[in-house]
Amino acid sequence: MTRQISGPDRTSPSRRAVLTGLSAAAATATAGCLGGGGGSSGGSDEVPADAVESLPTPVHGDEDAPVTVAVFEDFACPHCRTFAVDVQPRIVDEYVGSGDVRFEHHDFPIPVDDRWSWEAPGAARAVQNTVGDEAFFTFTGRLFEEGWSDGSPTYSESLLRDLASAVDADPDTVVADASGNRYRPVLEADRESGLDRGVEATPSVFVDGTLLDRPDYSTISSAIEEGL
Repeated sequence: MTRQISGPDRTSPSRRAVLTGLSAAAATATAGCLGGGGGSSGGSDEVPADAVESLPTPVHGDEDAPVTVAVFEDFACPHCRTFAVDVQPRIVDEYVGSGDVRFEHHDFPIPVDDRWSWEAPGAARAVQNTVGDEAFFTFTGRLFEEGWSDGSPTYSESLLRDLASAVDADPDTVVADASGNRYRPVLEADRESGLDRGVEATPSVFVDGTLLDRPDYSTISSAIEEGL
């Protein structure tokens, strides 16, 4: 038994305007993070009757750290991949390990890719829900590292299975939950939260609630230092 995630359209005119203009805004802010070229298609917005409606925000680091860095990402966005591979590890090394930063991941499927903007984070949330936050961040880090070629995502069920097994998650469950949209309500809620906070492109980085102009290490580091 399935149900559609979208019921009657209760979106306000202003929210519809934001959604309608999202692609144009994101193109201006982070060119290359939009769909429309060479991506997979065929994603479904149907969710199962046993869909998970909510999960805690994945957190890396001390829950009570003095500074919070929150990042909104689309797993099919090349700029998000650059952030995950080049910027996030430096933040973790410099600030998370020392207890200065609480690092939060938030999903914001634009979607760049009709399939993987939903299934990749869905798989990651399955890992989070069954194994925990530490496994979630290990899984997503390797997903961004190993699931790309020539600037485009090359995700596959085989890769999801391998990475799930590597963090002691059940690969069959992870793949089934991802393709079956079991965590779609969680992803939709995160996206809605991002819109409420002014997110228009990915990656979007907040430091202590303030949206930064640029998601680069220098900008983020400066904002963190100001908060310490």
